[in-house]
Amino acid sequence: GSWAWGGLLDGGGWLENLGFLDFAGSTVVHSVGGWLALAGAIVLGPRVGKYGPDGKPKAILGHNIPLAALGVFILWLGWFGFNPGSTTAVGGGSFAYIAVTTNISAAAGAVGAMVTSWILFKKPDISFSLNGALAGLVAITAGCDVLPVPFAALTGLAAGGIVVLSCVFFDRIRIDDPVGAISVHGVCGAWGTLAVGLFAKEVGLFCGGGTAQLGIHALGVAAAFLGAFPVSFGIFYAIKSTVGLRVTAEEEMEGLDLTEHGIYAYPPSFVNGVSSVAGGTPATAVTAHLAPAPSPAS
Repeated sequence: GSWAWGGLLDGGGWLENLGFLDFAGSTVVHSVGGWLALAGAIVLGPRVGKYGPDGKPKAILGHNIPLAALGVFILWLGWFGFNPGSTTAVGGGSFAYIAVTTNISAAAGAVGAMVTSWILFKKPDISFSLNGALAGLVAITAGCDVLPVPFAALTGLAAGGIVVLSCVFFDRIRIDDPVGAISVHGVCGAWGTLAVGLFAKEVGLFCGGGTAQLGIHALGVAAAFLGAFPVSFGIFYAIKSTVGLRVTAEEEMEGLDLTEHGIYAYPPSFVNGVSSVAGGTPATAVTAHLAPAPSPAS
């Protein structure tokens, strides 16, 4: 954070002094979190049942798509505090402008993910569409104050496509990311940061500014990864090697609601009913073989 948002007393951060623009944190907040998620997913390993004997991934069903959609819309609303709210003032016009760029990028992200999933999987996948809205929000967070509205829409549209391709990629290389956090926050945060170098008013490559701003932003993306990933990987590995990082396979299959809290989230009869609909698999393993996409990232 101090690299890009240095305080007045310390003369500014080194990225800030180079001209790095990250208004509300596509890199500082989201990419850093995404790279930590990548380290954690690698060290933790995939969930039981995620990959078959042939190594192919098996999607694991989220339990309630309407609740997932509600969560995304709550996040979407909250982003108006996150992006426009980062102005710390309503006056002057920038609050309203940032609200517009934020909203249009989110909407375009949902469309981009829906279309991409429709092309790849022959169905407009709801989970990917929801994650597309979040991808658009993450991507616009860096440049919400400096991107023209049409370029804000383009940034979100591209983020929607990128998040689908990224989720598929990490699945295929056996990095299990249940909610798509690496793709939404890490990858699309990096894309949104680069988009400032491409589309920002006056300084962006496509707005007459040349390649200098794009180079600064590429440096910022790389610096965030090199600062966040190795350190977090070491922390996760140290935890795994000492006190342990995950429950036993038996506890995982039984469910953490029961093993951690001593109660089922749903009546056992309901779980068994879903099990029979899913083809007679045991209730503890019913989630291991369904659903095409990761649940939306928080």
